[in-house]
Amino acid sequence: MFFVLWRSVMSDVIMEEHEVAESFEKIQQGILNLFESHTGYGKKDIILDNRFDSDYGIDSITLTTLLSDIIKEYKIPTTKVPEDINTLNDIFNYVSSQLNFDKKEVNINSDMKAGDKQVKSLLIDKIQSVVARHTGYSVDQLGINVDFESDLGIDSVTLVSIFSDIPKATGLEGVKFPEDLRSIAQLIDYLDKNAASENDSDNKLKEESLKGNPENTLKTEKKAETNLDDDSGWKNFLSQLLDTEDNHLLPDRNVKYSFSSLGLNQQHINKLYNKLIHEFKMPNQIKISECDTPEKILHYIQASKEFELAPIKEIISQISQARENGIFEEDDDPRTMKDFVAIEHKDLFHKTREFRKFYTKKQRQQLYWYGMPLESRCQNRALIYDETTGKRREFLMFASNNYLGLANHPKVIEAICDGARQYGATNTGCRLIGGSNILHKELEAKLANLKGREACIVYPSGYSANLGGISALAGPKDLIFTDAINHMSIQDGCKLSGAGRKIYQHNLENLELLLDKYADHEGGKLIVTDGVFSMHGDIVDLPRLMQIANKYNARVLVDDAHSTGVLGKTGSGTTEHFGMKGEVDLELGTMSKALAGVGGFICGDEDVIEYLRFYSNSYVFAATIPAAVAAGLIASIEVMETEPQRLSKLWSNIHYLRSHLLSAGFDLENSASAILPIVIGNDQKTLEFGRAVRARGMYCQSVVYPGIAVGDARLRISVTSEHTIDDLDLAAQILVESAKEVNIPVVNSN
Repeated sequence: MFFVLWRSVMSDVIMEEHEVAESFEKIQQGILNLFESHTGYGKKDIILDNRFDSDYGIDSITLTTLLSDIIKEYKIPTTKVPEDINTLNDIFNYVSSQLNFDKKEVNINSDMKAGDKQVKSLLIDKIQSVVARHTGYSVDQLGINVDFESDLGIDSVTLVSIFSDIPKATGLEGVKFPEDLRSIAQLIDYLDKNAASENDSDNKLKEESLKGNPENTLKTEKKAETNLDDDSGWKNFLSQLLDTEDNHLLPDRNVKYSFSSLGLNQQHINKLYNKLIHEFKMPNQIKISECDTPEKILHYIQASKEFELAPIKEIISQISQARENGIFEEDDDPRTMKDFVAIEHKDLFHKTREFRKFYTKKQRQQLYWYGMPLESRCQNRALIYDETTGKRREFLMFASNNYLGLANHPKVIEAICDGARQYGATNTGCRLIGGSNILHKELEAKLANLKGREACIVYPSGYSANLGGISALAGPKDLIFTDAINHMSIQDGCKLSGAGRKIYQHNLENLELLLDKYADHEGGKLIVTDGVFSMHGDIVDLPRLMQIANKYNARVLVDDAHSTGVLGKTGSGTTEHFGMKGEVDLELGTMSKALAGVGGFICGDEDVIEYLRFYSNSYVFAATIPAAVAAGLIASIEVMETEPQRLSKLWSNIHYLRSHLLSAGFDLENSASAILPIVIGNDQKTLEFGRAVRARGMYCQSVVYPGIAVGDARLRISVTSEHTIDDLDLAAQILVESAKEVNIPVVNSN
């Protein structure tokens, strides 16, 4: 069975058998768990005599909270936090003296050597340690059946890093976990069933475990050693890597990608170069970066005779020339941006170079077209400079969030100019210290009135509003329930808070199941949702969500980034859309979309808003928006109120284009807003679709990971009130023609 194999693989790291029986050693381990939970450090990173301030970078607030929890946890008979605590050993000594224990040495990475049951326990411990290090949870909170997403709130990006680190921590280098594993128990089960089988003689991996499942990309150190036993081992190993007819070690049979991106760890790579230097006499001065792919190694070996090698730089030059001529050019690259999240390398910047090569190729193919600068106002049409070709061109603009066209309104522009002339470029300070202007106060009053709330606080951006607001209100003892497709600023705010994060699956039935599961939780509960989901265009079922929230005594925050100025009779947002103004605890938004400025805000009860002014770090410690920007935003709100026809025109345009796209057979999911997604799914097909659309003179967003989950790629069409009927007709025509070009099914119009 697998655990016998794993015990063999881990034989060099498993400690001698021991029992942690002494009660104080258990307390020491508990203190370490609390330290992990409060700081995010893993046990492998802990040195007991390291100072909290200079070595760990722990601030006084975190340290005070940690010590308070230790005192509470172990019922130490004092309410005063000691002042002379600088290291973990200081904490151990303090607790020992308070509880009258003899201090014993603690083994941070204590392991057991025993039978399969103990080895399984050890494996669970190591996996728990990895998860704790990435998430901040204590090991005690990581039961093997706890769901990574719904119970722990671990997002897909963090899971990629966790799944990448587990093989390294357990000694099973090269194991690749499927993305749908949802608990530690499922990880163990996957390893037991799929990762390896026991060999009668020496527990080596059987080749059948690879041949039987082409998806299994296990490449452990044991396997590498098996291939390297004799002098010809590395040649055989390379031949196997480069055999395009029968390749089971590397994904997609690509020989030109770097070893790291193909899944080989640094230990494999180091052994490879040692062999090339010592046995094939590769000159020491040859840089690894010059010989970093199977393709280059192949040419190097093929060009060499025994103890006599061709100049490597000449070979690399030949390869580069061949690639320029298209000999080595792949039809497509199967990787996505997700593949660059967890590349392991001792050089922190290695992944940046790997991504740059990937991104540059995509740019050259006109597939990635991000960040291209405008040379005109952002209206229904815009002049855009293509940095990859050095050419500029006018495009139909369907990638703008200028929903009401206020960014180009003369009253808004004039208000900004007047504000700058009267109050200068900026106040160069945070709101609490010299940064507040009378226009900030007026803007907050305008926003509170727009939302029908008592008070409002303005932040430097919508992103910082989510970071600061959520992290100020929720803490480690609380729970946050967040939709799986909420904006990343919400997810980051939840992480920053330290609260337990529970992710529900974009349906309120799943939300209610989770709330019911944690109904008896003693801390506070916060539900956070987008009003309009930014990559999908659908609107939250707010009445149903509020019923559920009231049933389970949970507070609710609605992010109205794409709702303000769009939903409701006056553009107030999601609550007005449902006739529920004033019924939601907190309404958050950005001023960079329909309101045509910069900044973010939160509206709610006055006591909550006042609390945020002093405990929301992204407000307290950040410079505010310039007064001139505030002046423009005030003017935008006034134009919204005096020119309601802009909102009517927006919705007329939305319905018109939506009807055309649905008639053509495009999948728009459940969009009911100014965001119209055309869902394709496959990244490559979506990028090709976007390229074809741009070639015909229309610009919209090609959304792939991390903007959307892998396998759910789409084009995102943003409709504004400035679009004309001719614009909308031409856009629909371009989308249909482009879809046909890349073989996306559409319905022929008569």
